[in-house]
Amino acid sequence: MAKDRLERAEDRLERDAIFGLIAMGIGVLVVANDFTALSVALPAIEKTFNADVTTVQWVINGYAMVFGVLIVTGGRLADMFGRRRIFFIGTVIFGIFSVIGGLAQNVWLLLVCRGIMGIGGALMWPAILGMTYGLLPKSKAGLAGGIILGAAGIGNAMGPLLGGTLTDTVGWRWIFFVNLPVAAAAIAVVLLVVPRDAASKVHEAIDYYGMAALSVGLLALLLALDWGADRGWTAPSILGLFALSAVALVGFGFYERRVGNVALVPDDVMKNLDFAAAGITTLMMSAIFFAALLYLPQFMSKILGFSAIGAGAGLLPMMGTFAVTSFVAGRLYAIMGPKLIVSLGAALLAIGMFLLSDIHTKTTYDQLIFGMIVLGMGVGLFYSSITTAAITALDDARASLGGAIVYMFQIAGGSIGLGLNTAIVVTAPSLADGIHTAFLVDGALAVCGFVVSLLFVGGPIDKARLRSLRHHHRAHH
Repeated sequence: MAKDRLERAEDRLERDAIFGLIAMGIGVLVVANDFTALSVALPAIEKTFNADVTTVQWVINGYAMVFGVLIVTGGRLADMFGRRRIFFIGTVIFGIFSVIGGLAQNVWLLLVCRGIMGIGGALMWPAILGMTYGLLPKSKAGLAGGIILGAAGIGNAMGPLLGGTLTDTVGWRWIFFVNLPVAAAAIAVVLLVVPRDAASKVHEAIDYYGMAALSVGLLALLLALDWGADRGWTAPSILGLFALSAVALVGFGFYERRVGNVALVPDDVMKNLDFAAAGITTLMMSAIFFAALLYLPQFMSKILGFSAIGAGAGLLPMMGTFAVTSFVAGRLYAIMGPKLIVSLGAALLAIGMFLLSDIHTKTTYDQLIFGMIVLGMGVGLFYSSITTAAITALDDARASLGGAIVYMFQIAGGSIGLGLNTAIVVTAPSLADGIHTAFLVDGALAVCGFVVSLLFVGGPIDKARLRSLRHHHRAHH
């Protein structure tokens, strides 16, 4: 009994930790909101600068691409120089270039600002992950993943609604301006309640060659996937980008093995099988969420006749469920353990995608709701839990790097999946037929991810934990 009381006391969250977690949530909210808030503002930006959609889409693509390419570098820098310090640098960059982007008088300055905001986001995200796990005791690691992914879900969900509202009232530029006060508030709270960083590990030296090889490889891959559907997958430029990506990423792997623990991705991370399994599962599952985010609004707009804001609101059954489930996932992770909760999330992702694949030209919005809810539950359970399972498989000092690598797998998997989905949709006789086939393929990928998670993620099922859960349940009846 005394031991139980001591453990409960150690697990209790202090006031500063609670405020720190709120600040982390705000930071994630800002970064995640920026992925989706501008999607409904693109027509207004086109009109302001008299630009075409192929140029203006880089307001979103450029941000996401720079973010995805540099996030592993951001994670390594956070673990080396201190998460608090890197968070401040990233947030200042993000806030300043949000304002400059909002004031931009031509589309090219706006695109440059969005790219630099991607750098800020790539520094912020892994630092936030590392600080969040550092604020909580080990027994509440699942809560950390739930807070981060829950805040990300809210940010993604509110993005189209906030962006649409601001665009229709005070103008699209305010989507950028509102980032500054929110970022400033997050910095102020972190300054007050998050402990100073320990001595930095600058003696480890920065792996510039590793950073360059990984960045070139990922950038070439993402560009090939982004341009392939328009230019043709066999176009010389696309094949050249794929070849450059393969050479750079294979070279990165060989180089990292040679430089040991000063590598961008050190040996102890590369050889960790539990972490590798989490990364592979994330890669396989990420096509599903990205495909739903892109093609469900397309269906709502082009087949059901929804407005831009209506299509954003139409995603709320999925995004709202994602946000709520992410917060609950932390508690479920503590009760069920990593394998069961990750596998349950993967199973729901597969089921949700198969439900949504029953889509045709006569499908009504009401018929999509149940599939979106199931998919949202799967996203909420899977992503927060797989992030926690991956990070806790590594040494505490690798938390920011581990979280960054998982997110890189998510971005890469999403981009590969979108390329595959787009190729299927554009060659289909109609949009509805294309979405139907693409979602079936996504569901099959999700089944494969489910099998990998069941076999390899999170170690063996903790039978003692399940027995204690059964006894606890019976004791309350």
